[in-house]
Amino acid sequence: MANGMDTVVQQNGGSTLGQTSQEESKTNLIVNYLPQSMTQDEIRSLFSSIGEVESCKLIRDKLSGQSLGYGFVNYHRPEDAEKAINTLNGLRLQNKTIKVSYARPSSEAIKGANLYVSGLPKNMAQQDLENLFSPYGRIITSRILCDNITGLSKGVGFIRFDQRVEAERAIQELNGTIPKGSSEPITVKFANNPSNNNKAIPPLAAYLAPQATRRFGGPIHHPTGRFRYIPLSPLSRYLLASTRSTQGFHYLS
Repeated sequence: MANGMDTVVQQNGGSTLGQTSQEESKTNLIVNYLPQSMTQDEIRSLFSSIGEVESCKLIRDKLSGQSLGYGFVNYHRPEDAEKAINTLNGLRLQNKTIKVSYARPSSEAIKGANLYVSGLPKNMAQQDLENLFSPYGRIITSRILCDNITGLSKGVGFIRFDQRVEAERAIQELNGTIPKGSSEPITVKFANNPSNNNKAIPPLAAYLAPQATRRFGGPIHHPTGRFRYIPLSPLSRYLLASTRSTQGFHYLS
């Protein structure tokens, strides 16, 4: 997301947050629960009604290009950022109520706080999902994946907590449990956890992007005929590499 936000300087032999980062943390906002159809220009226009915007970025899935429902707005003046929170937080836009709050530089405590949840009842709403997880910590964002054509839930969702310890607590308490009104247990695990690849979940693009048609090379068949390997095209390799780029900023209020 925004680069240079987590500047660290050495003082008296220890690591402290640099002055630049402290100042920018008072002007940089994260906006959650944006309508799926809202564009980056529309976000900038909305927040420019409060004060002069230095930068604005809508976060999109790197493969599908679809909005992930959140973005960042950085003001020139801290007082404008504060006014934007007071004015726009809780604003109803289309079918969403947006959440506006301060963003702050990443730290070890907030990394890996994103959970993948499967086996959800098809009639579970986003608010129901938050109600299920909220006893275990402060929820930053939540999302239930829906079919792009029918709009029906796929029974899969994501929950991002404020702190990793909260996410760990939710896994311990909810994984394998049966939610009220359901007959099947849910699976709760870390999403995109690079330190534990056997538990990592594919990125959101894996659920949103359509299957690509093979155009490069031919399939390599396993001797048993049970498996085959299809080489990635140069474009696919580029897109796959792009999903591995790290972001220097994480949301927290």
